[in-house]
Amino acid sequence: MNNFVNLLQTYALKFIIALLIVYIGFKVVKWVKKIISKFLNKSSIDVTLRPFILSMVDVVLKVLIAISAIQQAGVEVTSFVAILGAASFAIGLAFEGALSNFAGGVLLLTLRMFKVGDFVEVAGHSGRVEAINIFNTTLITVDNKTIIIPNGDLSNSSIINYSTKGTRRLDLEFGVGYEQDIDKVKRVLFDVLNKNKLILNDPEPTVVVSGHGDSAVFITSRTWVLSSDYRDLKFELLEEVKKRFDKEEISIPYPHMDIYLHQ
Repeated sequence: MNNFVNLLQTYALKFIIALLIVYIGFKVVKWVKKIISKFLNKSSIDVTLRPFILSMVDVVLKVLIAISAIQQAGVEVTSFVAILGAASFAIGLAFEGALSNFAGGVLLLTLRMFKVGDFVEVAGHSGRVEAINIFNTTLITVDNKTIIIPNGDLSNSSIINYSTKGTRRLDLEFGVGYEQDIDKVKRVLFDVLNKNKLILNDPEPTVVVSGHGDSAVFITSRTWVLSSDYRDLKFELLEEVKKRFDKEEISIPYPHMDIYLHQ
């Protein structure tokens, strides 16, 4: 009985100290997180990265505190780490997809392939980035649909970011009949382009003959515009060119076929 009491006193004391380590340690973690949060809010670090950094700091510090408490309680840390490693391996096999998405989220947030607010095309979808989470990314399409894409797919596919540069080039191709005066068509197109206020003057707009089709000559206009005005300019030019072609009696041919009957 004396041995049992001595053993109980010894391990009870260690257990109490371990609990104090956990209690005080978690209080310190909260204090450290507040300091880091204030620093992040004042820094130029992207808003998307801040929650991720705080969560990683929280997890790492709490794991270190837990290991210290376990060691204080008298458990061999090496044995505990081995058990934890085996358990992590088994859990990793069970949640392979989730871990892949987590790794993809880390890559996206670290490499900053795009940020919240960018308009991107990825994994067969296009839209504005609404949120970059640890496991998935949320896009909002131009017709206000929500698309949630796993980060594992994003990190392994090509990404087109339309918001990286401030300007974009808009190429529009128009077909006119072979009987039309090409110089006149180009003058009309230049006139339409020069009157549009969304088109940038540097670089200057260009109009070139871009191809000969079966029933039409193709003329392409190339204009530079702010990325935010790209869609508006496209719709305006398509409508304005059609109206001007009608006014100038410039025909826009459509594919047709001549059929000859032999008796």
